[in-house]
Amino acid sequence: MYKGYMIDLDGTIYRGKDKIPAAKRFIERLQQYDIPFLFVTNNSTRSPQKIVDNLANNFDIHVSLDNVYSSAIATADYIADLDTKKRSVYVIGELGLKQEILKRGFVFDEEHPDYVVIGLDYDVTYHKLELATLAVRAGAKLIGTNPDTNLPSERGMIPSAGALIASVEYSTQQKATIIGKPESIIMEKALEKMNLNKKDVAMIGDNYQTDILAGINFGMDTIIVYTGLSTPEDIKKVKIKPTHEVESLDEWQVSENEK
Repeated sequence: MYKGYMIDLDGTIYRGKDKIPAAKRFIERLQQYDIPFLFVTNNSTRSPQKIVDNLANNFDIHVSLDNVYSSAIATADYIADLDTKKRSVYVIGELGLKQEILKRGFVFDEEHPDYVVIGLDYDVTYHKLELATLAVRAGAKLIGTNPDTNLPSERGMIPSAGALIASVEYSTQQKATIIGKPESIIMEKALEKMNLNKKDVAMIGDNYQTDILAGINFGMDTIIVYTGLSTPEDIKKVKIKPTHEVESLDEWQVSENEK
């Protein structure tokens, strides 16, 4: 029995633009019994408000901003805790990432930043990568929001944040500190927000390589749901299995005893 849940979004709560009815029912059960949950997503492009609005308007799932924890928020939390004297950042990323960093009191600096933060940027240019490379070579710490290599789209799999991060890593010979799943930084920061013990929280997701490995790497119980990317056949091949496997979130029951 768990007192709280970290939950992936795409593939777990919805599939692209398609609803997963069992996921809506699961969230409503958590709300009914007042069980804490946090959507932990590698998406750094959307603001928490846009994520909440998307869930409400397109999937009839109604949650608050406090239920959202993105790689953008985790990145801002991480650099805010590193050094109170270092407050300048150069960012390659969308508005969602930039807003979270600005909220922590950082200033943007293209020439002499303390940190270079790279997330998915739909308008990335050579000039942006050039500025990032020069800053890292001059001593800025390189940070990536998430390691995802590709992003599903209507046209197929397109480059994601990991591809941009790899470009700067290659041109600087520096490895980025990665925040998002399957790394543990986002899990640690999310757990701090939930204010629960690790043993009392489970990570729910559809992707073994990101969601489930994030839980495993962090030492947290995991629940894989077969509504998205990973299949039962995939899981038969892995050495470290998820703690639990379900075909649908309708199979996972919760009760007031978990509070």
